Amino acid sequence: MSRHPTVKWAQRSDKVYITVELPDAENVKLKLEPQGKFFFSAMGGASKTQYEVELDLFDSVDVNESKASVSSRCVCYLVKKAESKWWNRLTKQEGKPPAYLKVDWDKWVDEDEEDKDMDFGDFDFNGLNIGDTDDIGDEEEDSDLEGKTVAETKEKKIIEEGDVEEDEEAVNVKND
Repeated sequence: MSRHPTVKWAQRSDKVYITVELPDAENVKLKLEPQGKFFFSAMGGASKTQYEVELDLFDSVDVNESKASVSSRCVCYLVKKAESKWWNRLTKQEGKPPAYLKVDWDKWVDEDEEDKDMDFGDFDFNGLNIGDTDDIGDEEEDSDLEGKTVAETKEKKIIEEGDVEEDEEAVNVKND
């Protein structure tokens, strides 16, 4: 009897990333059909167990433009969609997906964020107004406060500012 390896997936409007996690896979067999049938089988693990996955993908695919890559840790398949559109799920099967099928959050991009380019290039962040920067560079004062409790910190700052009324409050908080 064969087992199911972990299968992760992510998509873009024009392609689907399918990653089969099976370290040291041997005798890898991959089959992709235009109507969206995906089949994977291989021997893996120390005991050379047979693993298989058969998925009926949500829509049809372009077999000629799809690519596979087999590494020592996993098998990655870049499946080109026949029609450039977002799928509601990976498989035609509605309801809860099989336990071995997971979203690949490392590759996932939301539909509304697909065209956004996060590369900031030569953008200079120094020109941004990021608020009050008067206290930046006051490391001496901050280093004096390291390891102090909130009450001790408040007491030290109050004493330095000379506010006696709040100073007594800080001492009372410290003694409680």
